[in-house]
This record gives sequence, C-alpha cells and structure tokens, in this order.
Amino acid sequence: MLDTIDRRQYKQVAREEAQQRTREALLEAAVDEFYADRWSKVSLTGLATRAGVTKQTLLRHFGSKEGLLIQALVRSAAQVLDERWNAPIGDVDGAIENLLDHYEVWGPRARRIGAWQDAPSVLAKLSQAGRQVHYQWIEFVFAPQLAGLDAAVFARLRAELIVICDVQTWWILAHDLALPRDEVRATLSGMVERAVSGAS
Repeated sequence: MLDTIDRRQYKQVAREEAQQRTREALLEAAVDEFYADRWSKVSLTGLATRAGVTKQTLLRHFGSKEGLLIQALVRSAAQVLDERWNAPIGDVDGAIENLLDHYEVWGPRARRIGAWQDAPSVLAKLSQAGRQVHYQWIEFVFAPQLAGLDAAVFARLRAELIVICDVQTWWILAHDLALPRDEVRATLSGMVERAVSGAS
C-alpha cells in the first residue's frame, strides 16, 4: 500500500516538475521573441516549437499569445527586481559588481527597452517603468552617499549616479571600447567615487 502511494506521489511530483519546465521554456521563448522585436510576427506554433512543445500545450498553460506575453514580462520584471535589489547598500564596489552581473545578462534587453521611449503607448510605458526601476535602484543602493545633502547637491549627485550606472554607459565601456570586466568595474567605481567626493 505504501509503495503504491509513494509511486503515485513520485509521478505527481514528476508531472508537476515537467509542467514547470514547460512553462519556463515557453516564458523564455516569449521573452526572447519579444525583446528581439519579433513578437508581432511570431506565431503560436513558432513559440511552441521554440519551447519544444505543441501549440495546444501553450494554450493550455497560458490561454493565448497575449496571456503568455503578460506572464513572461511579469516574470522578467520579478527577476530584474530580485537581482538588482540584492546589491549591498552603500558599498560602491559591491553595487558596481551587482550592476555588471545584471547588465551582462539583461543589458541588450535593457537597451532595447530604453529605445521604446517614443514607441506606441504600451512599449513607452514599459520603457518608462524600466527607467524608474533604475532611478529607484540608485536611490536605494547609494542611500548613504545621498543622505544629508541639500536638495540641489542631492539632485546633482543623483543625476550623475544615474548616468554613470546607466546601461548605455556600461555598453560603451564593455562593447564599444571592448574593455575587460575588471576595467569596466574599475572605471565605473572610480566615476562613482569621484562624483560622491565632489558632492561632499
């Protein structure tokens, strides 16, 4: 009797794990197509094929192409917030390390989101939300450096930190100039330290 129950439980767990892997594969396929600017052209069958499942499986999990996209974007946003808000507060080198880890995975997508600033309303809202996340991260991670400054100095330092830590700054250093990660880290940390020193 116990063996029968154990086998049933094992099969149930295995089935749930398989369904979760299927969902993850579909969500990743959706994110890839969306950020590659192919979303309007890709079909349900194409998305399903990329994930290694059938169109019927996709519909069973998400109901529609739009339902899949919404869940994919929610998942991406949660991943970004989880990663960015793990940065140590007040630690410049630690903050830059967190930033580089994030940009090396999400950088190309973040740049595409930034380019949607003047796109149709839904994409423009996504772009604005992405910028707000970055601004909030700056205020969160550099809170000790920004604390106690008068309004004008606070605004100037905040603006400098936003630009220094922007994805485009990272892209120029890491891709346009092809600097190794250690050099990118040292350059960004130095820029932050000089900005903070100039505000004190």
